[in-house]
Amino acid sequence: MLRISQLANKAASAVGVALFGLLFITFIIQIIARFVFNQPLAWTDELAVVLYIWTVLWCAAFVVRDGEHVRFDLAYNAGSPLAQRIMRLVGAITLVGLVGYGLAGNWDYIWFMRRETTPVLGISFLWVFVPFMFLLVSLVVRNVWSIFRE
Repeated sequence: MLRISQLANKAASAVGVALFGLLFITFIIQIIARFVFNQPLAWTDELAVVLYIWTVLWCAAFVVRDGEHVRFDLAYNAGSPLAQRIMRLVGAITLVGLVGYGLAGNWDYIWFMRRETTPVLGISFLWVFVPFMFLLVSLVVRNVWSIFRE
């Protein structure tokens, strides 16, 4: 099981690197077209936005570990180990409940948006925003796991 987890982590990181690489290449093409050839390209702006959304949401869902996310933990750090454990449990249960409750509504909206497309490339908004569902499901799974780990 550990080996599968390590392979999954490497694959998720590779996808994140590929997304960022594509974003960087798109950005470079955009700069060259605009400032060297004085011909701005509309598709590079749009693709850069879509790749940015995918990169941020993909990496937040699958690459960045829980301890690496930004946290405001002044009260948590000031608490005793028992208080910290209670805060972790309450936070995880709350997050699982709220995000879990919102999963169906979010998917419904993303599915509804499949009929709309981006203006230049014609990418369905389903494909633009589906990584948001990856993030939500990842939050639920991670926090359910942390509840049972406590």
